[in-house]
Amino acid sequence: MWRGTHEPIPLEVEVSASDDDVGGAPERDWEEVQSGPEFTELRRRLRVFVFPLTAFFITWYLLYVLMATYAPDFMAAPVFGNVNVGLVFGLLQFVTTFVITGLYARYANRRLDPIADKLRHELEETK
Repeated sequence: MWRGTHEPIPLEVEVSASDDDVGGAPERDWEEVQSGPEFTELRRRLRVFVFPLTAFFITWYLLYVLMATYAPDFMAAPVFGNVNVGLVFGLLQFVTTFVITGLYARYANRRLDPIADKLRHELEETK
């Protein structure tokens, strides 16, 4: 933090370990959980879902950008009335975002949250 005179204000933080600390050594608990098979499975399940959908969406978005850049005539082609292909592609970006969000929420509720809840419960019991 600084005073108006450009001199630093000394910041003193007192850290003390006492018998009143809750939870013991959280670093050790975290290391045990992180190396356990349930956490490994949780990370695997997350990656199996997140990486393919991220790759899909980035590809889909780049297709939109490249089409707008290199095929402006195609993107300007009317679909109906004043609505053209570029507008439809742009709106579908939003639709895709909402669909992916809904799929992730459903996937997390069914496949990730039960394992995460179990790990949290086990950690809370050991404290």
